[in-house]
Amino acid sequence: MINVFVLQNGRLNQVNIESRGDLEKLAPVWVDLTDPNDEERGWVKSIYGVTLPGEDEVKDIEASARYYEAENGDLHLRTDFLLDEDEGPARVITVAFILARNVLFSMHTDDLPVFRLVRLRARSRPGSIEDYKDVLLDLYATDAEYSADALEGIYQSLEEVSRSVLKKGFTDQDAASALNAIAHEEDLNGRIRRNMMDTRRAVSYLMRGRLLNAEQFDEARQILRDIESLDGHTAFLFDKINFLMDATVGFININQNKIIKIFSVASVAFLPPTLIASIYGMNFRFLPELSWQWGYPFAITLMLASAIAPFAYFKRRGWLK
Repeated sequence: MINVFVLQNGRLNQVNIESRGDLEKLAPVWVDLTDPNDEERGWVKSIYGVTLPGEDEVKDIEASARYYEAENGDLHLRTDFLLDEDEGPARVITVAFILARNVLFSMHTDDLPVFRLVRLRARSRPGSIEDYKDVLLDLYATDAEYSADALEGIYQSLEEVSRSVLKKGFTDQDAASALNAIAHEEDLNGRIRRNMMDTRRAVSYLMRGRLLNAEQFDEARQILRDIESLDGHTAFLFDKINFLMDATVGFININQNKIIKIFSVASVAFLPPTLIASIYGMNFRFLPELSWQWGYPFAITLMLASAIAPFAYFKRRGWLK
């Protein structure tokens, strides 16, 4: 899919593209390609002289391949964007940016929420975008805001887990659910931290390359400050995740210890009756109670008394709670 945007009065207006002729008539500021086919790749190459990277090239994470300037002067960037899905684990999608011919070309495999937000805001805020570099900076700024919203969602989810862990009667089934939720939020928090690190590197590269004017440079510095503030939030969430993980595992150990304590008390309580039964079960010929009429009731009573006495002692000491 190819989405083309032209700049009109500081607003990004999307133009429907159905053929190559439609694309040739436009002077776009942003050409966004979502999982493009061979035909769409050919249009971009023949009209603008830009060769789009393959899928394997987009996913190349070597530092030398993520930010570089081609021999023809085109600037290539690879930046990660977060895709936090409602169902299933969150993912990080790598987007290939090419800055050429005063146009921003972007290519990715999935439709990203950050891109949708940028398109919506550009239409509702006239004058916020003046050229293709403003579009790129707006994408990075929106990515930081989207990550901040995702961090708020993690905090709310951890608050629910915290209430569950600290409630009375925390069972092993509750612990399993809590561990699953904690693991999910830890994974998302780690992806957000990685995403912010990659965005910081991309913005820093643009600033070092002296590609931005004074106003854009100030905006880039503000993006870096926003990302720096998010680092503290991710570190706090990691600490909270570790605390909840330790607390959950601790409650699991307590529940297991309760079970072990029951078996220990039962084994100690039934040890005296077992000893008595073993004594009267010996096959010696001469036993004093062997011919006694009340021998059997006496042995049964003695075993019951020897079992009840330890239970009464344990209960008085509070060991059965």
